[in-house]
Amino acid sequence: MSSVAREWREIPGRYNLEGSKCGCCGKVYFPKRDFCPKCRRDSIGKVEKHKIDRNGEIFSFSVVHESPACNDFLKPYAVVFVKTKDDVLIAGQLVDADLDKIEIGMPVRAVLRKLDADGASGVIHYGFKFVPDV
Repeated sequence: MSSVAREWREIPGRYNLEGSKCGCCGKVYFPKRDFCPKCRRDSIGKVEKHKIDRNGEIFSFSVVHESPACNDFLKPYAVVFVKTKDDVLIAGQLVDADLDKIEIGMPVRAVLRKLDADGASGVIHYGFKFVPDV
């Protein structure tokens, strides 16, 4: 179970796909970073918020047939690595897709969806998933 404070800290990244961009080399990161591991000290104070492009293509994928009990209602489901137009790799679930038609290079886009809830009347957790971009 996660804390409410953590939920609020993660909202910009989970709801808006907010990452960061190095002002020195231009590299984009998701989730956001406070400094660039490539530029190191030179990037301190030069890293800015960056809204990650929601469009990309499948870089890699897997279809999950066996999962923890909490995901039984999803089975089978697809998890994907998506390479965004910002050249960032993001992992997530692919929804609203025919599992037999998923392929590397398939265009997708991120959408906001319900991930889970803390019980019947608890906090609802939202985040991004991917859908085919046709």
